[in-house]
Amino acid sequence: MIDSHCHLDHEPLISNINEIINRSKAIGLKKILTISTSINSFENIKKILEIDKMIYGTIGIHPHETSKDIINSNYLVDNAKKYKKVIGVGETGLDFYYENSKKQDQIDSFIKHIEASLSLNYPLIIHSRSAEKETFEILNKYKNTNIKILMHCFTGSKEFAKRLTSLNAYFSASGIITFKNSKDLQETFKYIDKNKILIETDSPFLAPIPMRGKKNEPSYIKYTLEKLSELKSIEFKELEQITSDNFENLFSHV
Repeated sequence: MIDSHCHLDHEPLISNINEIINRSKAIGLKKILTISTSINSFENIKKILEIDKMIYGTIGIHPHETSKDIINSNYLVDNAKKYKKVIGVGETGLDFYYENSKKQDQIDSFIKHIEASLSLNYPLIIHSRSAEKETFEILNKYKNTNIKILMHCFTGSKEFAKRLTSLNAYFSASGIITFKNSKDLQETFKYIDKNKILIETDSPFLAPIPMRGKKNEPSYIKYTLEKLSELKSIEFKELEQITSDNFENLFSHV
């Protein structure tokens, strides 16, 4: 198993990092990808990458932070090249639900992240909320490039998934697929090609059932995989291999 998206720089994970890693290894996790959300977040991630060989990282500015952390694509490219274990660009994208940052700031930052990911030929980790139309319109402009799209914690519509599939996108399933009120999302993951699915915790957020209400951590990834196995009618071990292979195919430069 591979946790393709978590935030080890957040509490309570960072203060208990050794226990978190030990529990992750105990359930069979092979790799953990910890995701940058701000300039300060990336500074912390650089240190976390040195803790264990199973931990990899990304560089990026979350949509919520784009009015505060204004960067250019060179910042992303130069830092990614500097650190061997930084293997992706993001978390980037558009979040018009909260609008913690101005829409135009989010769009400008998103485009800079896309340009950096193309320059590096690294996967682009995308957060999209209440912005399906705008997200697709921007990404579709790059359909004839080598863009590598990973839709993190995908909760979009089936129609959005179909449109993104035309761009050869990958989709990451989080603990949300275990929630009882996520029937539409469960149907969408039934539809998505098994060879385009990754799994994630987004920890310390979104703990899956039966851990809902607790702070999430990478070792809880098994509950998401169990639910996905049920939805896809694929044996747990087989799907564990498929989702891990999908990660390796997407992050083939590692």
